Amino acid sequence: MALSPYTHTQTLKSTYTCGVTITLKAMRMSSVFCIAGWLAVYFSKGAISLDMGRLFTGYGIGVFSYVVPIFIAEIAPKNLRGGLTTLNQLMIVTGSSVAFLVGSVITWRALALTGLVPCIFLLVGLCFVPESPRWLAKVGREKEFQDALRKLRGKDADITFEAAEIKDYIETLKTLPKAKMLDLFQSRHIRSMIIGIGIMICQQFTGINGIGFYASETFAEAGASLAKIGTIAYACIQVPITIVGAMMIDKSGRKPLILISATGTFLGCFVTGTSFFLMGHNLLPEWAPILAFVGVLFFIAFFSIGMGAVPWLIMSEIFPIDVKGAAGSLVVLVNWLGAWLISYTFNFLLTWSSSGTFFLYSAFSLMAVLFVAKVVPETKGKTLEEIQQCINS
Repeated sequence: MALSPYTHTQTLKSTYTCGVTITLKAMRMSSVFCIAGWLAVYFSKGAISLDMGRLFTGYGIGVFSYVVPIFIAEIAPKNLRGGLTTLNQLMIVTGSSVAFLVGSVITWRALALTGLVPCIFLLVGLCFVPESPRWLAKVGREKEFQDALRKLRGKDADITFEAAEIKDYIETLKTLPKAKMLDLFQSRHIRSMIIGIGIMICQQFTGINGIGFYASETFAEAGASLAKIGTIAYACIQVPITIVGAMMIDKSGRKPLILISATGTFLGCFVTGTSFFLMGHNLLPEWAPILAFVGVLFFIAFFSIGMGAVPWLIMSEIFPIDVKGAAGSLVVLVNWLGAWLISYTFNFLLTWSSSGTFFLYSAFSLMAVLFVAKVVPETKGKTLEEIQQCINS
């Protein structure tokens, strides 16, 4: 989604606020903003009301994009945290695929109404969801902390060790001064910031938003006969591949999965770039469009298996609770700005050179492989507290 600078600013403010308020309260607030946004779009009479609807939905989605993976990471046991956090990405690609397919047969006003359905379900469903035990421990609500942890782990589960580990970590954090934005760049947080910001840049600079937003145009440029089938395949392939990624992430680990994913996006972009190069020089005219078709689908398949979800999972794991609000807001802002930059420049780059555009994205994917291999730690099977010890050691 390409957002206005004002919406980026609101995303920064809203995610920073989430670090110091109740997580469930933030999600309820976001649901209300999304509902208001879709209603504004549906009843719009001109550009101003459409822009207001876009602003409200952008604000709500900006909060969700940070709060949801953080919340899942905080409530999930360590052996299920990866898979459960990846389910968030699965729901995102499922929703976007459904919206893409439904939007091809109904009007945009009717499509705006369908956006109300998940928002209303979420708003009601949050009434039955327990608050994050780590947040409750942080604010000193001992009984609610114990009750929430027991509810999440099961009434017969032994929570003694986990509860003690969380409380010990919270007590350590209380001895630290309250974090401000500039504090994120002090020595004890700098590695986490490099990992968080770096992996979000890697995600966006694979070209996902440009390729995704203009998939139909890309297929049309490759060949009119491939445009419709390619666009539908692009929308549908993400869901089963993301399911595979969710099943693998707690077995294979975060790092191997994202390395495989980034290697795949490199190959997909390189093949697509090669196809446009061949078409530009009138070489292999029968095979070049097929190469573009295969390359783009190869790209989205490998993006969906790792690069789509794993950066958000890692972001939710690497920051200590005292700086999650400030650090998360900055990382999410970098992600949204990257999304805007890639989607905004994609058409300009295609005008410059179709093959050069995809070769450029393939180079960024290759740099992502190197960054993840050298800098990003493996967090599989570790508690959030153990991850902090690993990063700070």
